[in-house]
Order: sequence, then structure tokens, then C-alpha cells
Amino acid sequence: MFNGLVAYLDSIKARDPAPRSRWEILLYPGLIAVGMHRIAHWLFEADLFFLARLVNHLSRWLTAIDIHPGAKIGRHLFIDHGFSVIGETAEIGDNVTIYQCVTLGGTDPANGIGGKRHPTLADDVIVGSGAQILGPVTVHTRARIGANAVVTKDVPEGAVMVGIPARSTLVDAAEYAREFVPYGTPCSETFDPATQKVEILQCQLEQLQKQLAALVAERDAAESDGAGRGKGRSRA
Repeated sequence: MFNGLVAYLDSIKARDPAPRSRWEILLYPGLIAVGMHRIAHWLFEADLFFLARLVNHLSRWLTAIDIHPGAKIGRHLFIDHGFSVIGETAEIGDNVTIYQCVTLGGTDPANGIGGKRHPTLADDVIVGSGAQILGPVTVHTRARIGANAVVTKDVPEGAVMVGIPARSTLVDAAEYAREFVPYGTPCSETFDPATQKVEILQCQLEQLQKQLAALVAERDAAESDGAGRGKGRSRA
């Protein structure tokens, strides 16, 4: 258990340059909220719903993070700062990073029948601050959700989603596959959240330039091949 806690603290330290020690991380509201959720979820699974809610309310009062006792959370979830909401049927994989003011919200079924109403986040997903992921959608492995994006549809593996409604950028996952990319963006090592739109546009411009260069090269090759064939026919 102790080794597991140390590994958890180290995983947070690897994603956050602010703490100087593991002791400091122990005071993080996100860590406290996840720890208390483990207790609440155990009570929820044992059908002790009132006690589970009691722990949930205490956690929310202490941390400003509301995680429903029914939510299923994997290993090493890092909720940075807080003020986030995670719904009852949400499922979160391993090594997921959630920044402040994120909502994993549900939808109200038109037929009134309960069920899977909240999102599923696969392993290594990063959700930027202020993002809203709504309904029983799946955000697949290594996907990045940009700040303030609103996601209402499934997100492919390695995709980068921005905007309202969220749409995928032109950034290829292979271009930014690293151990961790802060703020859910793949644009550059010097990314600043205050200039997110500019960074994303720069990424898109670079990708369009590469695609244009490839098309020009393909056209030139086709024209050269056609000219060569024409000369061969004239000689014949």
C-alpha cells in the first residue's frame, strides 16, 4: 500500500512542476478528493448509499471537487486544483489528468430509464481546464481535450479536440506522442494556456503546409512522368 501511494505521488510530481516534495502533494485537494472517493465508492458498492453520500459531501466541502460515489476511477488520476464534477456512471482509466473546472456530465434519457449517462475516459487522457464532456461518450486512449471545449461525441485515440462543439485539430498523434503534454495541447514545448488559440492555429498551419508540399511533390512527379512518356512516344 505504501509503495502504491509513493508511485501515485511520483506520478503527480511528473505531471506538475510546482511541488518540491511528496509531502506537499499530500495536501493537494485532487489527491484528497480521490482518496475519499475510494472510501465512498467502497461504501456505494456495499449498498451503504447514505454513508457513501456522507463521505462524498464531506469531500466536496473540503476540496470543492464533486465525485459521485458510483463513479469508477482507475490508477493515478490527477485532478489539478479542483472545482470539477464527475458523474455517477463516469469511468476513468489509468494515468488520466484533469485540470480545474472540468465537468464529466450526464444526459437525461428521453425514455426516463437510467443507465450509462456519463463519459468514459480511457488511459492517458488529458482534459484541459473548463472542458465539458457530456453524455455516455468515450474519450479514447491518449486523447487531449483542449481548454473550454465541449465534447458530446466519441473522441478517437490520440485526437486533440478544441472548440464548441469540440472538433479534432489536424495534429497527428505521432507528432506529439510523449510521456506527458501539459494542458492537453501538443503544439510546442513552450505552450502557454493564455495563447492557446494562436498555438493551435500554428499547429494547423504547419500541418497544412506539409500536406500542400506533399501534394505539390506528387503533382510534379506525375507531370515529369507524363512528360517522359510523351518524349518516348514522339521518338518512336
